[in-house]
Amino acid sequence: MTVHTFRPLLRLEGTATVPGDKSLSHRALLLSALADGPTDVTGLGTGGDVRSTAAALRALGVDIQFLPHASGGPVTRVSGRSPRLWHTPTEPLDCGNSGTTLRLLTGVLAGAGLDQGGLRAVLTGDESLRSRPMGRVARPLREMGARIDLGPGDRAPLTVIATELTGRHHDLPVASAQVKTALLLAGLQADGETVVREPYLSRDHTERMLRAMGAPIESRGTIHRIRRAELSPLGRYAVAGDPSSAAFLIVAALLHPRGDLRVNGVCLNPGRVGFLRVLERMGARVEVDPHSEVGGEPVGSLWARTSALHATDLDPDEVPGTIDELPILALAAAGAEGVSCFRGLAELRVKESDRLARTAHLLQSLGVQVEEGAEELTIHGLGSAALLQATAFDAGLDHRMAMTAAVAGWVGAERVDVTGWSAVATSFPGFAELGESLS
Repeated sequence: MTVHTFRPLLRLEGTATVPGDKSLSHRALLLSALADGPTDVTGLGTGGDVRSTAAALRALGVDIQFLPHASGGPVTRVSGRSPRLWHTPTEPLDCGNSGTTLRLLTGVLAGAGLDQGGLRAVLTGDESLRSRPMGRVARPLREMGARIDLGPGDRAPLTVIATELTGRHHDLPVASAQVKTALLLAGLQADGETVVREPYLSRDHTERMLRAMGAPIESRGTIHRIRRAELSPLGRYAVAGDPSSAAFLIVAALLHPRGDLRVNGVCLNPGRVGFLRVLERMGARVEVDPHSEVGGEPVGSLWARTSALHATDLDPDEVPGTIDELPILALAAAGAEGVSCFRGLAELRVKESDRLARTAHLLQSLGVQVEEGAEELTIHGLGSAALLQATAFDAGLDHRMAMTAAVAGWVGAERVDVTGWSAVATSFPGFAELGESLS
């Protein structure tokens, strides 16, 4: 595996942009592929996960072209058509490291290709993805009539054989935007009404985009209803910057003794900036400047400066809105004054890695006292990120753990050697170079 060394930066100042949001990029490609007509997407995320979605859609018969650069940057033209016209791929669909690709496609493919005599598709991915549970999406889809075969342990590879679907009422045991989206996209192809109830509200990018495309979707709190419909193409869609990627730079600026950083063009969807509310409780100096709206999503800038952070607790109902930022929030807690307790973290066990265990291991190797429970972390803050010690850390195939370790190297007292750095290409190619350019 690749190893990258991160050393303390003299400063962390300037202006930065982040890649197009992964969640929006996946949905822009997939929902545009379901509509009857072309959509030109700009600002698409450049990571491997998004490329996996594009490659899978092409294998299913969707025309996706990467056009010459325009004034707004690269343009991806998706010429959508009814999923009933999609065809069986000639090879298994390789979703790489992307759980979003696999789970969302499973929802669509459950009812696809029926005007072409039916569709059969095998979905697989890398070692990390094949270790993640897929029963949580397969079980409710089967209740709608879907034919889905899982591998041992309810894991990928999984096989989808398309069939006619019937709407059902689903009560999700865990708030998951991926599972919710898979069920809503299956509901677009099902007879009757599909209802999805969440225990907590997860990110709502799918609902916003579906409304913009004319879908008959109704959301009231944590309950979402949808019926069979054909989608109208968006025509043009600009993907805003990824707030989860921005979170790593923001925390780096807060913890660095010479931090003064503005990140522009960030998606400020309320369901995606829960990490800012946590940091605000910790005393972070972060200013939020919303200045526009793109495709129903608020967009703006974040300005972070060196801050003396203090401990905070994180409750289970905050986890869905901070799920991708929890490792970097844990690093912020390590550099804060006092003891922080993060609860309700079971979902971290089934991400690209066991992020709960890996986060605890990383902080402990940096010299931080941490207690790891079944679903919680207790972090005894050092009161200064500069007290973090040198370490070597194996991020495995987990891009967010790799970036958390990188930030520790930038703001700590000594170097951090990160094994498995190549995983960062799935979401933020150029992260290391960007951070070092701000010094």
